[in-house]
Amino acid sequence: GYGIGSSGALVAAIYDKYALQKITVLENLTREKLLHLKAIFGKMESFFHGKSSGLDPLNSYLSLPILINSQDNIESTSIPSQNLNGKGAVFLLDSGMTGETAPMVQIFMEKMKNEGFRTVLKDQFIKHTDACVEDFLSGNVKSLFGNLKQLSHVVLDHFKPMIPKQFHQLWKKGIESNDYYLKLCGSGGGGYILGFTQDIDKAKKALQGHRLEVVYNF
Repeated sequence: GYGIGSSGALVAAIYDKYALQKITVLENLTREKLLHLKAIFGKMESFFHGKSSGLDPLNSYLSLPILINSQDNIESTSIPSQNLNGKGAVFLLDSGMTGETAPMVQIFMEKMKNEGFRTVLKDQFIKHTDACVEDFLSGNVKSLFGNLKQLSHVVLDHFKPMIPKQFHQLWKKGIESNDYYLKLCGSGGGGYILGFTQDIDKAKKALQGHRLEVVYNF
């Protein structure tokens, strides 16, 4: 896969076309309905990956941003309006190679058997991810980039097998220069890498020779 939810989109399309007693996007989507959809999509997408949360297909099906407060508390949300003239940007960086999701999931599940890794996941990865989401939704750019730097560092230190080898130095360069910060898309291993920058011109210059597509400006 490419890390942007292609299997999720396929699962959502199959459900939309063939599901009996279908929950439609036009009805009042209560938390119970969202969780029911998530459970169905998780079982369907597990066919591709061996294990799935169901969130990617749910996101594709609803065409709405999903906020995950906890395992049993999810809701649709909205993101701040873009500033098309802003220098800040979220972008996709094309690694030029396809990643296989199932082996990456397997690596992650093996790592989860290690207590030290579980501690890092809880105390660093989840902590900074949650802070990034809160900062982004509230428009707190300064705090967002502080947390993004920490998150990018945690991924480089503890999720290296999921980062394509030729991007290890580029990943590190972004953290050291503060020109951009990179984050895995999906399970990693290839496909797209998500990038954040406060100055898109600087980021483009630093990432010259790589295919880069801006998806959001602020």
